[in-house]
Amino acid sequence: MAADTIPFGSAKYYAICAFGGMLSCGLTHIGIVPLDLIKCRIQVNPEKYKGIVSGFRTTIAEEGGRALAKGWAPTFIGYSMQGLGRFGLYEYFKVFYADLIGEELAYQWRTTLYLAAAASGEFFADILLAPMEATKVRIQTSP
Repeated sequence: MAADTIPFGSAKYYAICAFGGMLSCGLTHIGIVPLDLIKCRIQVNPEKYKGIVSGFRTTIAEEGGRALAKGWAPTFIGYSMQGLGRFGLYEYFKVFYADLIGEELAYQWRTTLYLAAAASGEFFADILLAPMEATKVRIQTSP
């Protein structure tokens, strides 16, 4: 086996999948923090934040442009952890369920197996996300 290959199902394979999930979820979600901030503020105080554009204007006028980044750290941490779980555990559960039912049934029912693996991975991934998501919302909606 070449030095740059990663054996399927190895600990390194799962770690690389998890790391990819951390990057893809954590980095993409911090890009929409300003929009999420305004959305949360509209939900909490619709009289003050009447829409997206006026929400941006009000926030910048009252708090400055830097306020649009409120909640970026828990967003990055939370969604990185969710991505770790989503990608890493999805791969783990694919192998786990395939081993459980056998190679022939795993192939025959592969779509159902992938769905079950994805649902299982996402279940645990969301548990990893929830504390940071709650923290983010408190930061974004506190006066």
